[in-house]
Amino acid sequence: MTASRLRMPQTLALLFLLMATELVATWVVPQGSFETELDEAGREVALPGTFEIAPDRQLLGPWELFTAVPRAFGAAQDIIFFLFIIGGVLAVIRSTGTVDALLGSLLRRFGHRPGTLIFTVVLAFAAASSAMGASGEYIPFVLILAALCRAMRMDPMTAVGMIVAGYGIGYGVAAFNPYTVVVAQGIADVPTYSGWEVRVGLLIPFVVIGAHHVHTYAGKVRADPSASLLFGVESPDAAEPEGDRPALGAGHIAVITGFVLALGFAVWGIATRGWYLTELGAAFLVLGVFAAAIGRLGPSETATVFVRGARDLTETALLVGVARGIALVMEDGQILHTIVHGLSVPLMHVGPEVAAVGMLGIQAALNLFIPSGSGQAFVTMPLMAPLGDLVGVTRQVSVLAYQFGDGFANMLVPTNAVLMGILGMAGIPYDRWFRFCLPLFFKLLLAAAAVMVGAVTFGFS
Repeated sequence: MTASRLRMPQTLALLFLLMATELVATWVVPQGSFETELDEAGREVALPGTFEIAPDRQLLGPWELFTAVPRAFGAAQDIIFFLFIIGGVLAVIRSTGTVDALLGSLLRRFGHRPGTLIFTVVLAFAAASSAMGASGEYIPFVLILAALCRAMRMDPMTAVGMIVAGYGIGYGVAAFNPYTVVVAQGIADVPTYSGWEVRVGLLIPFVVIGAHHVHTYAGKVRADPSASLLFGVESPDAAEPEGDRPALGAGHIAVITGFVLALGFAVWGIATRGWYLTELGAAFLVLGVFAAAIGRLGPSETATVFVRGARDLTETALLVGVARGIALVMEDGQILHTIVHGLSVPLMHVGPEVAAVGMLGIQAALNLFIPSGSGQAFVTMPLMAPLGDLVGVTRQVSVLAYQFGDGFANMLVPTNAVLMGILGMAGIPYDRWFRFCLPLFFKLLLAAAAVMVGAVTFGFS
């Protein structure tokens, strides 16, 4: 068989093949469900001990596979339209020369210290995710960091590695994340934010693991460009000219200040007003108008540049929509609760240390089917918390298993819309990302398993 026949499909084709695979799985795996009830906040949670196989199987046909695609686009519309807005606004900002000037400044500061840059970026993103659950907010940084890495003789994989490692680690050892920690501890009947001291203490060791992985890869690429996993892959802005870049002027500083203020304003709204991508997109639209005014771009030129930038992210938007379709097929096929039940039964027959590690593995596996952190908490924590009681695992440790599994799997599963958006913006095929991230995923899981055993041994509660 020739090498060409062994190549992975294009990412969009791969995601559709995964959807088709899940459809076939719904024909084989028994359909079943747990009973559910509404909690005090009006959220639907599963009830332990109530799982039943459905008496009549309702098969999904090929037609449902295709109707799932437009439905998935509707379900993922917030992040899809956010991507179009970000692409347009960043194109406007680039047309002002601000990005080139900023890259020149960063190169003068970090050009000969890639290790410092990598650790700083991973730590910053991890801290933001740990404290406030930041994820989609990182998308505007992708193209800027990718251009910076190319200028430092690295590649876009390094840039995305910094962002996603920080994102995944921040969620995995989150101290105060309102979308995961608060929800999971509430469902498990654990005091809100309890155990934060331990999780804060774990942040730096896990960041070191992530930064070391990215730095080792970046070092190989700097020494030999052909060692890049993206060697031969055309990426956005790959032909960007090198050479002297302009110094930061007053106009550039004004645009950068506007960027920081827009992001800060949106983050404040997310933390205090319940905002998310709609308001974040609005904040960046205001930023685009401001940048156009500073750069003295006329209305027609601004609109032309904006459309061109949004158009460049069409493939990325398609990836996000189809990725959401994978989970949608699982939900329609009513096999998600069957998988959760089947994975949890063996834990009843092992010791607490093995059970704790098993919980971690289950949560990581389930992230493929439930990429939403809070959604995964609603499905699994009502089951895992009482199961932990039976096998000698404290509820705090059960929550920690959920955090590790959800956070670290966020970096790898193709059903994660934020991940697919980031990869699409950087022009990284999913199979290349999988090769880069899988070793990091296993390193983090191994460290997390050691932490789980220690948590059980010392009675973390």
